Amino acid sequence: MIQRYSRPAMRAIWTDENKLRIWLQIELLASEALVKEGIVPAGDFAKMKTGVAACFADMEALVARAKELERTLNHDVIGFTTAVAEKIQDRASRWLHFGLTSSDIGDTAFAVQMTQSADILITDVQEVREAIQLRAREHASTVCIGRSHGIHAEPTTFGLKLALMYDEFGRAQERLERARKVVAVGKLSGAVGTSAHLPPRVESFVCRRLKLRPAPLATQVVQRDLHAEFMSILALVGASIERWAVEFRHLQRTEVLEAEESFSPGQKGSSAMPHKRNPITWERLTGLSRVLRGNSLAALENVALWHERDISHSSVERVIFPDSCTLLDYMLGLLSRLMQGLKVYPENMKKNLGLSLGMWNSQTVLLALIRKGLTREDAYELVQRNAMATWATKHAGRDDADFLTQLKSDPAVARFFAKGELEKLCSVDFHLKHVKRRFRQVGLK
Repeated sequence: MIQRYSRPAMRAIWTDENKLRIWLQIELLASEALVKEGIVPAGDFAKMKTGVAACFADMEALVARAKELERTLNHDVIGFTTAVAEKIQDRASRWLHFGLTSSDIGDTAFAVQMTQSADILITDVQEVREAIQLRAREHASTVCIGRSHGIHAEPTTFGLKLALMYDEFGRAQERLERARKVVAVGKLSGAVGTSAHLPPRVESFVCRRLKLRPAPLATQVVQRDLHAEFMSILALVGASIERWAVEFRHLQRTEVLEAEESFSPGQKGSSAMPHKRNPITWERLTGLSRVLRGNSLAALENVALWHERDISHSSVERVIFPDSCTLLDYMLGLLSRLMQGLKVYPENMKKNLGLSLGMWNSQTVLLALIRKGLTREDAYELVQRNAMATWATKHAGRDDADFLTQLKSDPAVARFFAKGELEKLCSVDFHLKHVKRRFRQVGLK
């Protein structure tokens, strides 16, 4: 588990102490249900509660004893039940784990851990969105060039970029909420899921108390397509993080430098080159998203098990679920801090906008010519010819290269436009007239 990266609340969910604490809850709830069924005597249940309370009071000792027993028994659940039975110190311990199989408590507890993790991740995304929306509003009118294929396209605003990011992480939040619902499934239906030894009422009682829903049908385990969906959603949230990490890495390039991750006092950028300020945190997020995708693939491999169950999935899950949950928690926390501290350079955006010499107006002029009666092919040829001439002027080293000037100097174009009409068309404002509306559409004002 990547404990040095994740935050304490998430780490705590995946500790042995928390896992055994949930196991104790499940065992106690199952016994309580069996009292209602008339199977476990109330007096024996009272003794069981006393023993379980002693376990709750010293979880560290319970974990240690269970692990000690497991070294001999080579079975974690039997090590646990034996350790608990020792605390009960009475024949009443015979009712512990009555009618249950290991996966009944293991998978049900696993569901609780996943929902606990999802709750934290949902809060994480909410915090990320709060950081994004502040920066989006701040730069709603900060003009920058939009790029396709990495090449100048048409103007946009930096705030509109961030509004898009805000919207994407809204979908991330919805996905995590769905993931939480998907995996909130428990089962206490026995060795092959037939409920042969416990009435389904016991399963319903325990799941309801744990805020889970009973699996409508299970084998010895809850079906792993549910867990694979959970992991796939974590990977997809990671992919969204990577999508924006790549964006900001590009914007930090020396020849672009429109945005830059913060560089703290005393920080060093390179062991060899003292001048360096690298986008290392964005790069870290890019790399870590690959781990999430790899883990999601492992979860997909866990779906196909032999018949009613084998344990090929178990060893994998002990690694990928704690790692992915703690990793995404860390990544989202880091993303929130990056957005809060992001340095934005509007003057460089303005300078970069000028590098394409106003040719970002090419589509505007193309469509204007079409409206004036030209075929699309003829209009395209006229505009492209003047764009290429503008580039040629620039590459010849002349300082007077300008797309609007070039268009006005071409009689084949100029004859279609009244005085001042091209100037009005070739303006930044033309491209940004719907920005406020777009903000409102994603819930920003």
